[in-house]
Amino acid sequence: MSSRRKFLKLSAVSATLLGGGFQVVKAFGGSLGAAKPGKPIVISTWDHGIPANAAAWEVLSKNGTALDAVEAGVRVPEGDPKVRTVGYGGYPDREGKVTLDACIMDKDSNCGAVAFLQHIKHPISVARKVMEDTPHVMLVGQGAYEFAIANGFQKENLLTEESEKDWKNWLKESKYKPVINIENHDTIGMLALDANGDLAGACTTSGAAFKMHGRVGDSPIIGAGLFVDNEVGAATATGLGEAVIRMVGSHLVVELMRQGNSPEKACKLAVERIIAKHKDVKDLQVGFIALNKQGEYGGYCIHKGFNYAVHDAKGKKLIDGKYKL
Repeated sequence: MSSRRKFLKLSAVSATLLGGGFQVVKAFGGSLGAAKPGKPIVISTWDHGIPANAAAWEVLSKNGTALDAVEAGVRVPEGDPKVRTVGYGGYPDREGKVTLDACIMDKDSNCGAVAFLQHIKHPISVARKVMEDTPHVMLVGQGAYEFAIANGFQKENLLTEESEKDWKNWLKESKYKPVINIENHDTIGMLALDANGDLAGACTTSGAAFKMHGRVGDSPIIGAGLFVDNEVGAATATGLGEAVIRMVGSHLVVELMRQGNSPEKACKLAVERIIAKHKDVKDLQVGFIALNKQGEYGGYCIHKGFNYAVHDAKGKKLIDGKYKL
């Protein structure tokens, strides 16, 4: 049953990676324009976005929808135990429990989210179920888990031996201090524009490593970790979620694009807003990526080290995001 309500270039040097078949593009400054447009196209955060984009491209290249593409794409890192910040194999909280957050949003502003979800490998698919089969936007904790089980998802142990070992080592000092650009608080956020010119986005994470039990970051929050407006564009965020939530960061990026800014410029302005609101950003990393209705894309971050993946008809590449500090 579906009772879902409707809600309302870069200056670059390229190098081909050996055996990878994609390019790494390093940005050195230059004008804040937009990358060359095209559709269909999919972009996502970090290098684990490369295999995720490949799965999304399989959908897009066959005239599939952006919504199906982003779900298929982010399921890849969700199920990969080598990606330590998303889904299965993600770092646990300080109690040794892997808790997951995710959201998804389509071209009609329909959206669904889950937060503090345990024992389910693919929270993005549960989020889509929330979007399509309930009158709600977000389910959390035990309620989200019970909803998932009732809809055919299987209970699984998400704590791998490697993650459990890291948690036990962390317990020796029990210090919580996120390290920028180190895989302890990163996500995968993905944005797609399909052949019909429609946008969708997804964002999923296991959250900050060794966080307080019950902590939820920006990733499942519509407007913070992800926002899609099919008239304008879409944006998603990565980094320390608390800083993104305070600025409603992804919504801010989309609104800046609505004002006429390119995707990259909109991301830059949002990053500058975050910097202005914090006394000290030495240990704070936030990055945004954005994709507009014309297929132009861009990204920007506080500190050097953030990158994002792009896949379109010309191939795939990994781009080092421009940065402020």
